[in-house]
Amino acid sequence: MLKYIGRRSLYSIPILFGVTLVMFLLFNVAGGDPAGQAAGRYASAKQIEEVRHQMGLDKSLVMQYFDLLGQIFTLDFGSSWSSKQPVSRLLADGIGPTMSVSVPAFLLSLLINVPLGLLVAYRRASLFDKGMVVTCLAMLSISSVVYVLAGQYVLAYKFGIFPVSGWDPDILGRFHYTALPVLILLVLFLGGDLLFFRTVFLEEMHQDYVRTARSKGVSEGVILFKHILRNALVSIITLVALEVPFLIVGSILIESYFGIPGVGNLVVTAIQEADFPVIKAMTILSAVVYIFFQLVSDVLSALVDPKIRLE
Repeated sequence: MLKYIGRRSLYSIPILFGVTLVMFLLFNVAGGDPAGQAAGRYASAKQIEEVRHQMGLDKSLVMQYFDLLGQIFTLDFGSSWSSKQPVSRLLADGIGPTMSVSVPAFLLSLLINVPLGLLVAYRRASLFDKGMVVTCLAMLSISSVVYVLAGQYVLAYKFGIFPVSGWDPDILGRFHYTALPVLILLVLFLGGDLLFFRTVFLEEMHQDYVRTARSKGVSEGVILFKHILRNALVSIITLVALEVPFLIVGSILIESYFGIPGVGNLVVTAIQEADFPVIKAMTILSAVVYIFFQLVSDVLSALVDPKIRLE
């Protein structure tokens, strides 16, 4: 197992270097002159050169790339062009509000989707199964903007159950403002994830070990929750690993509409103001988090299924 973890960790290193290299070329070569954009539209040539020197853009491309790697390992991405604050501090301040919305919605979706997907798969070809499939497809066909606007208009504006938007920095007070965003994110998670779990469980139900267990008189509850669910853990872990980076990066749409000062809202503001240090930091951070959780997914899958280590 230790050899497998070490081998997978070594595989992640060239992927990380490749991703950072692509990001570096996009922002420093293909994206135009960052110094000119940072200095402003009406800056003189001398002012642009001063900004270029301050940003380290007068160095060779190789040295600039090593500076970027140093920023990743030290988590020091410089200062924001618009707010003049350290990018690392902006990201640290935005993680809390983002996790306050995304983590509860994600955990609730797992608690609902896994047993519901198991039930739908067990009742396959029934009216309940067909109704759930049609409902999930209909939910996936509707734009997420519709859910946000409908939730704000009906539940917040018309009935006054939730506030339309806002934020409270207090830990207890913020739940009043995160309830509706969590509910909308939960609805967005339901459609696709439920169909995914249904497909995974249906595939397991047709395996030989299920027929063998039934022939031995094992109860359906034990077959579903002990055998089928356990053997489907690899697919569940893979889905979780793919969605966890989304939790950290945050929901850009939700945070923008509800005025939540999270990482997603920070990205929107950075794009609107062409704040490249923030955009670059978020892009690289997203890639690093994705690679890391892919590694975690592979390790957890190997713990669940020893055949993965042998392969």
